[in-house]
Amino acid sequence: MNFATLAVHREGPVLFASITAQPMNLLGPELVRDLVSFISQAEADESVRVIVFQSADPDFFIAHVDVGRIKAYRDEAAKLTGEASIAVLFRYLSASRLISIAQVEGRVRGAGSEFVLACDMCFAAKETAIFAQMEPAFGVVPGGGGAQHLVRLMGRARALEVMLSADDYPAELAERYGWINRALPAEELDEFVRSIAHRISRFPSAGHVAIKHRVNSIALAPIEDFRRDSDLFGEGVREPAVQKRIQAAIKAGFQTRDAELDLSLLLGQLIDD
Repeated sequence: MNFATLAVHREGPVLFASITAQPMNLLGPELVRDLVSFISQAEADESVRVIVFQSADPDFFIAHVDVGRIKAYRDEAAKLTGEASIAVLFRYLSASRLISIAQVEGRVRGAGSEFVLACDMCFAAKETAIFAQMEPAFGVVPGGGGAQHLVRLMGRARALEVMLSADDYPAELAERYGWINRALPAEELDEFVRSIAHRISRFPSAGHVAIKHRVNSIALAPIEDFRRDSDLFGEGVREPAVQKRIQAAIKAGFQTRDAELDLSLLLGQLIDD
């Protein structure tokens, strides 16, 4: 498995994929293309049971989508699902026979948050992991399934707080809210994730499929709801008022590494004329 934005290594039935999409792991067409190919190849290999997503960048897991290339990354998603939608792509991962684990160190916002929500489990570093569902700062709904997951995980009030504030949430608070499985000390994270991944991989794959099917029938929203959110995001992001806020954010440093280290501050200072 050779990819431009993923470094993959294998430990028996477990695949580890480290995201390397410089300069700050934006979810653009190259990363989506590689995720599509990686998931496809892993599913085709029946000896693979668990996939673990990590980041080679200590500051960013997945920053968010590349707002300048929305059509391009949607077109890449369609190569797996037949639909130009990362919401449908992420839901595909949730429904896959593979057990997917996100190991988060650094920032994960917007579609990055939606990606880890689509994974079956998420474990994060207490000291460095930061989560945000910040699309409402621009006046649009999350387009990759964030609302579908967060309401089910947190309840109505906390999901509204998270999305309407568009703020950063440290790992320990994300754990308390139900956003992630556990927040662990960074020095323990690698070993914990490796241990649970291998433990799960030793159990029968038929059980993985049966359990995921039953859990998803209870907790995973119907695909039509993911499609609707994707459509609402696509329509909303084209609105002049939304584009104006995006351009104002870009002028202030949005999608540059230094500014996005404290994106919450940048977004909180945006004002409408």
